[in-house]
Amino acid sequence: MDKIVALCKRRGFIFQSSDIYGGLSNTWDYGPYGVELKNNVKRAWWRSNVYERSDVFGMDAAILMHPKVWEASGHVENFFDLKSDCKSCKLRFKAADLKDTKICPSCGGELTEARPFNLMFKTHQGPVADDANLIYLRPETAQGMFVNFQNLLDTKHPKLPFGMAQIGKAFRNEITPGNFTFRTREFEQMEIEYFVKPADADKYYEYWVEERYNWYLSLGLKKENLKKREHAKDELAHYARACTDIEYNFPIGWSELEGIANRTDFDLRRHSEVSGKDLKFFDDAIKEKYLPFIIEPSGGIDRSVLAFLTDAYHEEKVKDDTRVVLKLHKDLAPVKAAVFPLLKNRPEIVELAKKISQGLKKSFVSTYDDTGAIGKLYRRQDEVGTLYCVTVDVQSLEDKQVTVRDRDTMQQERIGIDRLKTYLLEKLGNC
Repeated sequence: MDKIVALCKRRGFIFQSSDIYGGLSNTWDYGPYGVELKNNVKRAWWRSNVYERSDVFGMDAAILMHPKVWEASGHVENFFDLKSDCKSCKLRFKAADLKDTKICPSCGGELTEARPFNLMFKTHQGPVADDANLIYLRPETAQGMFVNFQNLLDTKHPKLPFGMAQIGKAFRNEITPGNFTFRTREFEQMEIEYFVKPADADKYYEYWVEERYNWYLSLGLKKENLKKREHAKDELAHYARACTDIEYNFPIGWSELEGIANRTDFDLRRHSEVSGKDLKFFDDAIKEKYLPFIIEPSGGIDRSVLAFLTDAYHEEKVKDDTRVVLKLHKDLAPVKAAVFPLLKNRPEIVELAKKISQGLKKSFVSTYDDTGAIGKLYRRQDEVGTLYCVTVDVQSLEDKQVTVRDRDTMQQERIGIDRLKTYLLEKLGNC
């Protein structure tokens, strides 16, 4: 993990938030390469689950919602951790993480009795901060889709099964263990709520477990680093009949990457009861109304980014040097091509390199760099996962060809400038 953290800071993937003020614990900012990687993960997820399907519809619900949403969902009543405070050092700990519930693991002081702490961030809507204006930052994106269930029925008129997909921020005021971006208080989710006939729930639950597992494989995660773990009955959330985690072998050990849950009809039933609105689906085939069951694949984008970074990180011996390279899938690589002038003191070579780089930008993410020797530039791009490096040299002025270097094989090929873009697009496919 130390190597991943160091690489992320050194190359502009992820920075400690508010770093110049000493930072804010467990909050992170994504730098130039990090935001591209994160956006590429989101694009790949959206393309797979919305654009390439005809039964899933996109959503973007508000972060702030009516407080009764969280009463209906059970978050106000059930969404809490038992925590103990140290009377000496004042640190707070989750009771579930303590080996001895009486002694502080940090200083050895005495711990208070465990007390429930709700995990939702509270704020107030309006100029007066009183209980009448209390609202919450959403702890999950799912409820924004449930409360729009009827709106989707009225506008898209779908038949079962169908789903809603959303990518968005969520907030949980929990104690975090400090494992980089694995668990944070502010995070981004990618969630699907898939509505099915109750009798079909088990079938689609199994379908989505396999679908989501295979998605990670398709983007390059190694099979030996992924596994499926079904929850025991005593692990299940209050709304779930079944849940399977897709786990990844992070540097901290096997941990959840994404969860797929059978939420039954809990959410639609509760929102119907609390709002007084009829959220039943009219099944035209049998001329009956009923509440569909919901299958929910819910993944964390920050965890996905961390998994892809970890899985792609390689150290290789090249002659007497060690090459660090991120072998990211082509769809995820932040930069597809980098263009260099071999000699930055030759204006005509620099001008041609900049012109080539600018010409590639309209087709895919490319960059120009002349801030070091060619070997150093190659290593720099290897560390951020750039797929192809294009070098403009003296000979390029004469034969109108450039040298293209492949990230993974380090093989080089001379390509005509006039067909460079076509050559790279064929290599990149539709990424």
